[in-house]
Amino acid sequence: MARADIVNNENSRVLILSNRGLEHHVADSCLYEFEDIIAEVDCADFFIPTQSYDRSRKVFNGIQKITRSRSLARVLSPDPNATTLDRDYDLLFMIAASPSRIFPIRSLKNWRQRSQKAACYLVEIWQELIEQRWQPHIELLREFDHIFVGVHHAVDLVAELTGRPCSYLPPGVDTVTFCPYPLLPRRHIDVAYIGRRSSVTHESLLSLAEAGRLHYFYDTAISKTFFVPYPRQHRQLIANLLKRSRYFVTNHANANQPEKTGGKQEIGYRFMEGAAAGTVMIGNPPDTAVFRHYFDWDDAVIKIPFDVPEIGDILSKLDSQPERLERIRRTNVVNALRRHDWLHRWQTILAHVGMDCSPEASARAVALDTLLQAAIGHPPDARQNLQPASALNLSLDPCVVSG
Repeated sequence: MARADIVNNENSRVLILSNRGLEHHVADSCLYEFEDIIAEVDCADFFIPTQSYDRSRKVFNGIQKITRSRSLARVLSPDPNATTLDRDYDLLFMIAASPSRIFPIRSLKNWRQRSQKAACYLVEIWQELIEQRWQPHIELLREFDHIFVGVHHAVDLVAELTGRPCSYLPPGVDTVTFCPYPLLPRRHIDVAYIGRRSSVTHESLLSLAEAGRLHYFYDTAISKTFFVPYPRQHRQLIANLLKRSRYFVTNHANANQPEKTGGKQEIGYRFMEGAAAGTVMIGNPPDTAVFRHYFDWDDAVIKIPFDVPEIGDILSKLDSQPERLERIRRTNVVNALRRHDWLHRWQTILAHVGMDCSPEASARAVALDTLLQAAIGHPPDARQNLQPASALNLSLDPCVVSG
């Protein structure tokens, strides 16, 4: 078996270091979706390691712990996917779901010499865990020109550890796939609640479903691996589910694990997905200025406690306001198309490293605008009213930057 795969195109200006040959957790599907869209809107090659880094990490951590020398640990730890690049790129880009996923950068022996610019998207890293275990891995990013961090509270610490400019980059979503317009499939599912959940709220919804009062979609399988071999199919499944759901329960990231987050509240992918699919989101969003910055329109999320036994009463009250619900759904879709597509995140990354979008991006921009016009101009049904587009706050604002 090859140590790594390189997808090589003659005119590519971007090299994406992807973990898709090694990591198949369900959460990784969102990140591979981002990589796929980059390949769609830009000229990109892929470097895909295929041999596990588990032994390399153990040796690296052991040597570093004994010798206190990170440079020695880097030299002595084995590399199962060692590769030498034979051409230059304008940009090397790596998405690391966690600090443990940074390790593959060591396999590209001459990556810095072959890359005019380099950027990394470090998606999930909680400050308490950095201090406990991840500092040596994060310091591997010191040669990057810019580091994007998926949790706002850790931006300053990552900048301090690496000495590099760091920016907060919120999640995105494939809004083209998730958009319910122009077909507008019927929303047969009353409530969707996937991923981490409150047992209190879940039991209340189960009781309502068993009484025949609503159609409730929820996870039933419990797994330690959450293995997803076909990430594109999984993302399509989530999109189809949410486009057919009326309400979507969304909470701040890792809401059921405060011991992991240290009490920090961050934006998770579910908010982007729910908005793009035109659901009415209910839940406990981050009570932060950052969340209010990116979801600054009325009723983006209808706030309810994490544990809410009276969820049936809340839903009944909302169901009595059909015009409000139609406005929420449409406004969510419009804002997602304008602000939260992965193309917008890629534009932000390129701007920070001093690069322009490639001509290939124009086709996706046209697709987004076409769907946007469909969402704004589609007539509501007899029960529903539309908030005028002029009433929407659709401004695009820069990322929060440190360093």
